[in-house]
Amino acid sequence: MSDTEEVVDEDVQFMTNITAPKMPDGDKVDFDDMYRKRQEKDLAELQSLIEAHFVQRHKDEEELVALVNRIDKRRAERAEQQRVRAEREKERQARLKLKRQKYDVSQLLFIKNILMHGV
Repeated sequence: MSDTEEVVDEDVQFMTNITAPKMPDGDKVDFDDMYRKRQEKDLAELQSLIEAHFVQRHKDEEELVALVNRIDKRRAERAEQQRVRAEREKERQARLKLKRQKYDVSQLLFIKNILMHGV
């Protein structure tokens, strides 16, 4: 048997599983009952789709809230880091200014000493 024949056999088996709906022999067909059953089936399917939608929406809302919380937390952390960094930079600038002032004073004293005593 070739590969093609196997596929054809599988298709035939698949098609044989489908059966036509049985209609009562000689009895009156109640189309209203069929319509009502179809409506009930459609309603049940629609309700399950609605329920699935709202369950997924609830999950999405929870994920969104968690994401917003993470973003807010990260923003707060970054703001704190920037504040600390700015504070350190301010302190560093103050130390540099103090060093320059000391250097300038020592330079002035040196110059004054040279002028007064001569070289």
